[in-house]
Amino acid sequence: MSFKILSAATIGLASYPVEVEADTHSGLHTFSIVGLPDASVKEARDRVDAAIKNSGFRPPHRSGHITVNLAPADIKKEGPLYDLPIALSFLFATKQIQTEAGNRLFVGELSLNGDIRPVNGVLPIAIMAKEKNISEVIVPVGNAKEAAIVEGLKVIPARNLKELVLHLTGEKKINPEKPLDISDIFKPQQYPADMAYVKGQEYAKRALEVAAAGGHNVLLSGPPGSGKTLLARTFPSILPPLTFDEALEVTKIFSISGKLPRGVSLISERPYRAPHHSASAVSLVGGGTFPRPGEISLSHRGVLFLDEFPEFSRPVLENLRQPLEDGMISVSRAQATLQFPARFTLIAAMNPCPCGNATDPEKLCSCTPAAIVKYQRKISGPIFDRIDIHAEVPRMKFEKLADVKVGEESAKIRERVTSARERQLARFKNIDGIVTNSEMQNREIKEFCQLGEKEMALLRQAVDSLHLSARAFHRIIKIARTIADLADSNTIEVPHLAEAIQYRQRQV
Repeated sequence: MSFKILSAATIGLASYPVEVEADTHSGLHTFSIVGLPDASVKEARDRVDAAIKNSGFRPPHRSGHITVNLAPADIKKEGPLYDLPIALSFLFATKQIQTEAGNRLFVGELSLNGDIRPVNGVLPIAIMAKEKNISEVIVPVGNAKEAAIVEGLKVIPARNLKELVLHLTGEKKINPEKPLDISDIFKPQQYPADMAYVKGQEYAKRALEVAAAGGHNVLLSGPPGSGKTLLARTFPSILPPLTFDEALEVTKIFSISGKLPRGVSLISERPYRAPHHSASAVSLVGGGTFPRPGEISLSHRGVLFLDEFPEFSRPVLENLRQPLEDGMISVSRAQATLQFPARFTLIAAMNPCPCGNATDPEKLCSCTPAAIVKYQRKISGPIFDRIDIHAEVPRMKFEKLADVKVGEESAKIRERVTSARERQLARFKNIDGIVTNSEMQNREIKEFCQLGEKEMALLRQAVDSLHLSARAFHRIIKIARTIADLADSNTIEVPHLAEAIQYRQRQV
């Protein structure tokens, strides 16, 4: 006879219901899994057989011909999360469980002794279950808190196959996981680096404050040892805390990627990713046979720090064009085209030349003009054009380094940044998909960033003298809007626009 229970598949960031059907009949023993399974799903036959036997039930190898179908058959199935539903569908089909599966969804990997191990991507599966009005999800104990984030969903934490069968038959019920208390997660954070301990660099600090307030991208340029990396590490400390919706977005990405720390149900801190300059295009963008998010998606709603910016290969850097412009990345493969969110703040750091001393007034640069040009041309004009703020980070003199005074703390800067972000949230409350000024398109710029005659004359002069592109023109306006928000101004005035212009690099 046959029996059917419900599981799920995740493609990109979306999950879909999968029906696991088991059919048995007498004959020589065979165990077939059909429905586009990958190698890890096919290997479930041996894991399921051992887990069922070691849990005290009649195993598949004593049950004749067995066929397991994963429907719909046109969706590729991957990962070990189907171990548990395959095992249960077999036990139901062979009447070793005398009950109904009910409106339940099952996921979990089985060990050989019947224990149920955690799997990736439980959060999007739980969200899908709630949307499909599935009353109960059975997940491994290690994933229970993650699934309990979804409000109004009954989550059953299963430790092993035998215990779960007793729960299904009603002999020994498993207590549902308690709903998550969000207040316990979103506690004040402790940051490893604070702006107060960065000596000098007031210009760069101000640039980072503007970037944090409006979600703008920054390029820090200066000689080695001037503090570029330290400034980048302190940047998360001035960002406002994640909202619950943002935390859900980030947690989904980490869950699907298998990078959600065990025991962590919801990521409450903004991501900070700093890949090495030897990173490949796939590791940065995402991809693979079954596309997974890369570093730019893992830094969604957080920070992507690219140190030694020109040392990244040019093809890798060119992959940043789409996410810097659109806040998302499309990964195309033969099977499908998937989109991953990539709304991050880019902090890039570079030296002005190979030796690093081209802009140092006291150190002699050993690079030839041709070497300097070759070094700077490693970054294409379109990439430079997509970076909103260009900030110089000079070498600090002894007097600054020896100064015992502590600078402004990150907490105070964060208050101003949070206030500016709140103004933006109120401004864009009726517009879907826009949270910060950097995300505005031409329509929003025209509506919210109107300029007076003096401001327009100043901007015209800047465009002509700096040879700015149309993209740079609009980015200057968005930066000026952010500076005005930091100043609690409803209109963009000449000082705001003048500061925004100084953050742009001359286009040749």
